[in-house]
Amino acid sequence: MAGLIPDPLRAALQALRHDLHAHPELAFAEHGTQRRLRAALPPGLEVQTVAGTGLVARVPGTTRGAPTVALRGDMDALPITEATGAPFASTVPGRMHACGHDMHATWVVGAAHLLAADPAPGDVVILLQPAEEVGQGAARVLADGALAGVTAIAGAHVDLRFPIGTVVADVGPLAASTDEFRITVIGLGGHAARPHEARDPIPAAAAIAIALQALTPDRRMDGDAAVCTVTQVHAGTAWNVIPERAELGGTLRATTPAARARLKSSVREIATSCAAQHHLEAEVTIVDGTPPLVNAAEPVAWARDVVTALLGPNALVPLPEPNLAGEDFASYAEQLPAVFLRIGAREPHEPVVGAHSPRFLPSDAAIPVGAALLAAWARRASRP
Repeated sequence: MAGLIPDPLRAALQALRHDLHAHPELAFAEHGTQRRLRAALPPGLEVQTVAGTGLVARVPGTTRGAPTVALRGDMDALPITEATGAPFASTVPGRMHACGHDMHATWVVGAAHLLAADPAPGDVVILLQPAEEVGQGAARVLADGALAGVTAIAGAHVDLRFPIGTVVADVGPLAASTDEFRITVIGLGGHAARPHEARDPIPAAAAIAIALQALTPDRRMDGDAAVCTVTQVHAGTAWNVIPERAELGGTLRATTPAARARLKSSVREIATSCAAQHHLEAEVTIVDGTPPLVNAAEPVAWARDVVTALLGPNALVPLPEPNLAGEDFASYAEQLPAVFLRIGAREPHEPVVGAHSPRFLPSDAAIPVGAALLAAWARRASRP
């Protein structure tokens, strides 16, 4: 998108993105990424380490007493072998920026440069966050107190479902909670030839798995988007032995706190009741992941204003269906007003490729879009 940012900055950001993409690092191991991003930030900013391998800086505003806002970009890669064939493809076997975090971090660095040249009314906290892929980075940032005094926060994600120059800026749910469940069905082992002398946990585990998969057949629970997926079933060690236990595991996803609570309750009820019908017991453990990501109305309104101002009224597009993937930006949205955008990053002739694919490669043409939008949002959000 020509004209959104100065050409020298665009060239520098493209080089940064390529460097980050070629040298991916996993969660809480982003040491080289941290060094590259620190060097790429505008000179003169006070930069501090946050959450171990992240960075936080502050671009001063022009107006005393104006609100302080924050921009967040994530940094970590995934344990995937890249298959894009790009000239700047990963040089690290088995690791790849398959979710666009190289782009997200570049956007925030670009926004920092734009704000240093044309400051917002209030201070803008520049947050480069590690460990989003494991759902732990945002919580660490909050625990470190890096967002103390911040009144609102924005972040964004590349999305190859949408062409360059389009943006999703919707109020309400944008990503789902990411909880894990584990169920152990406790039986009584015995000889496979004499099942009447045992209490076989496998039929009960099978009944639980079928009931759980039917819990959200259309990805809805009482009107809210939700899903329960069984991804693991383990039982037995020999073909002629009835095991003592059978284990199931999987994921629970919900786009609202209410649906999340109902889903957890239903899983516990189904597991215990199915086990009881087989005269067995079930132990249920639910491990909380990231919460649902829910965009607040006012930060979204600011975002929609800047999207239409920079890209035109046709740039705003709706999310076509509920997003049941997780995003640990949700931890910030639980604490303060927040907006998370999805920014189109696909060239018109390119196919739609989903995130976490070895062929996921957002276009460089989306670099100035994200940087300009985030900087403009910060100026709008920090007005007194």
